Amino acid sequence: MKLCVFQGTFNPIHKVHLKVAEFALDFYKFDKILFIPAYLPPHKEVDKNLAKHRFNMVKLAVEDNEYFDISDIEYKREGCSYTYLTILELKNIYKISGKINFLIGTDAFEKIDTWYETDKLKEHLHFIVFPRCNNFKESDFDKFKDMGYDFEFAPMDYIDVSSTEVRDNINNKKSVEMLEIPRVVEYIKENGLYE
Repeated sequence: MKLCVFQGTFNPIHKVHLKVAEFALDFYKFDKILFIPAYLPPHKEVDKNLAKHRFNMVKLAVEDNEYFDISDIEYKREGCSYTYLTILELKNIYKISGKINFLIGTDAFEKIDTWYETDKLKEHLHFIVFPRCNNFKESDFDKFKDMGYDFEFAPMDYIDVSSTEVRDNINNKKSVEMLEIPRVVEYIKENGLYE
């Protein structure tokens, strides 16, 4: 199976997350995109009480696409969601030999050398890096090649929507239709999230 992992905080999941996954599925001909919501991301301050809601929203967002799946691997483990530990578990579950494809934004990838067990992690992953700003320079990431990270940039145009913007809009009583995932919009309203 040609598997690709999409791990993230998804706080909340929105249309760009799905567009990135759809692009990767189509462009790289993956068999499956596995969404892995982080239970407790080590690099971000996240309300622990939202963990279950973030998982439920991803589940709602991906359930109609037969090529998308969700994993609760980090929820079962609880504690800090270290990618390295998750990848080792995935290799056992799916009997994967070689590297796992891993979707990541430029904003997260530029800090990859600070991740837990990063030197071991880079032996297991092929990073597919998506632009998170309009004018990023690929040359700014050359140092990561020198450090032995295996990555490529996905040829997808930047789309200007972020989870932070969605949360801010909710908090300021503005529309969240930018999510473009009706079930997730409804879930947020029903549960009074981010207010």
